[in-house]
Amino acid sequence: MKTDFDFFIGTWNSRQRRLRKVLAGCAEWDEFPGVTRCWSVLDGGGNVDDLRFPTLGYSGLTVRLWDEQRDEWSLYWANSRTGLALPPQVGRFTDGVGIFTGDDEYEGRPIRVVYRWSDITARSCRWEQAFSVDGGTTWETNWIAEFERTG
Repeated sequence: MKTDFDFFIGTWNSRQRRLRKVLAGCAEWDEFPGVTRCWSVLDGGGNVDDLRFPTLGYSGLTVRLWDEQRDEWSLYWANSRTGLALPPQVGRFTDGVGIFTGDDEYEGRPIRVVYRWSDITARSCRWEQAFSVDGGTTWETNWIAEFERTG
């Protein structure tokens, strides 16, 4: 529904965890902080968040757009290192959990991508990213962000 991402409007600090090597059987994680500001656009039909990684020296931007006819969201990610990632991840929230999927490429390999939003409260939430190289039969979670609202 159009208001699904309203919970994320505001400012957040986060603990980011990212696999050191993706799709390589790696079990080592890098941890770093994130600072996010999110606001509504298009009369509530979308929102934008600006995510900064102060210790890594780069930032990212997510644009989320609601499609009323299809009853789903399209999520577009861009970052200051590589630019816009296409195509978007597409999906919806069911029972308080948002699942957004799409086809992409990682280091020349075709992959399936899933974003998962969960554990949503007024003060916190969790986001995960996972990749699949076998069409979604198995998944490797490679990025986890745990957000806490500021202010």
